[in-house]
Amino acid sequence: MPLTNAEPKPDLTIGFLLMRQFTLASVAGLVESLRFAADESFSSRQIFCRWEWMTCDNQPVTASCGLPVSPTATLDFSKAWDYFVIAGGLLEETRNPPEWLLQALRDLHSRNIPIITLCSGAFVAGNAGLLDGRHCAIHFTTRDEFRVRFPKAIPVIDKTYIKDGGIISCPGGTAIDLAADLIRQHCGLVRSQKVLKYLLVDDASRPVGKAKHNVPLNAPDVYENELVSKVIAFMQHHLDSPIPLGDVADFAGVTFRQLNLIFTKCTGHSAAVYWRSMRLEQARKLMADSSNSIDAIAAATGFSDASHLISWFRKQYGETPSSFRKRRREVEKLVKE
Repeated sequence: MPLTNAEPKPDLTIGFLLMRQFTLASVAGLVESLRFAADESFSSRQIFCRWEWMTCDNQPVTASCGLPVSPTATLDFSKAWDYFVIAGGLLEETRNPPEWLLQALRDLHSRNIPIITLCSGAFVAGNAGLLDGRHCAIHFTTRDEFRVRFPKAIPVIDKTYIKDGGIISCPGGTAIDLAADLIRQHCGLVRSQKVLKYLLVDDASRPVGKAKHNVPLNAPDVYENELVSKVIAFMQHHLDSPIPLGDVADFAGVTFRQLNLIFTKCTGHSAAVYWRSMRLEQARKLMADSSNSIDAIAAATGFSDASHLISWFRKQYGETPSSFRKRRREVEKLVKE
């Protein structure tokens, strides 16, 4: 479904690039989750969520199981996707992808558009240099070759997905854990719960060990620096407390200047900017999942008052909290039509 100015903006947009011999299971798990989250009941209108299928040459591709899939859109890296998926599978094309694709992914990454790799899609990100120094979840059958090809990456084989440095890697499987967290973050808890129910996945019965291996998508990235990880955990625990950053530095045992230098080196943002982004993400979640007033949400996320929250929310997301909620109501009306 093409995006038009006349339609309410969806909560979640994803572009899929299907590589030759891609693994169908993980792609299907992700898109079926989006389908159930996008509309009411079993309807399949792309309202809350929208997606497009693309291929490298704009021609049909065949999955590793033999199923042919035709693209729904011309390959376009310029769109403002919320996420861009590289769907790999067999190593036929992902082992040595074309340079133009690698540069396109670097450009996406520089625009802060999160890149999701499915199955051997991690090889494409690795070839682009986007996994250097980062953790990535890969399939156990490709670990040895991956280590040889990308010695600067940190491959992990016991997680269903990992988010690190703007790259979300999923080794394969059904990708439902990843999909549920994407939907929970962008569309709210109710939509995420609906997905799990309709896919016959009991959220309460999902393996605890597996769930603990994943870091929620709205949680901080994984960082090697122990001090940064310690401070981020502290920030997460105190989202509702307007604690001075000087006190945070004291907690970490460093000076205020040292704290900002370390944060900037590891995350690309100062400690203040990083913490504010965490607060804004939590505020956005509360706006989506509750009917709490903006004043109450401001207090719950450490902002001094509603006007302070509104100002930063507009800068971060390009709209006010009231317009965000109004847009969600408009989308809800479409679902009920």
